[in-house]
Amino acid sequence: MSPTVHREGPYRFYFFAGDRLEPRHVHVEGDDGEAKYWLEPVALADAAGYSARELRVIARIIQAHRDDFLRAWHEFFGD
Repeated sequence: MSPTVHREGPYRFYFFAGDRLEPRHVHVEGDDGEAKYWLEPVALADAAGYSARELRVIARIIQAHRDDFLRAWHEFFGD
C-alpha cells in the first residue's frame, strides 16, 4: 500500500506502508525518475533518473509542504 499524499506538476508524493520503522520521509515519482527525501530535516536520501535541477525543484516542493507531509505521516502510521 502506498497512499498518495500530494501531487504537483508531474510529481506524485507518497509513503510505503512498510516504511513505518524508518525516519519520517516521503517518496516521489514522476516522468523521469524516483526519489526519497527525509523530512526532518528535508534532505535527499536516494534518487534515480532525476537531474540535479529536478531534485532542487522537488526539494523546494517538499520544503513548502513539509508540515502537510509530517501530518499525513502521523495520520497514516499513527506515531
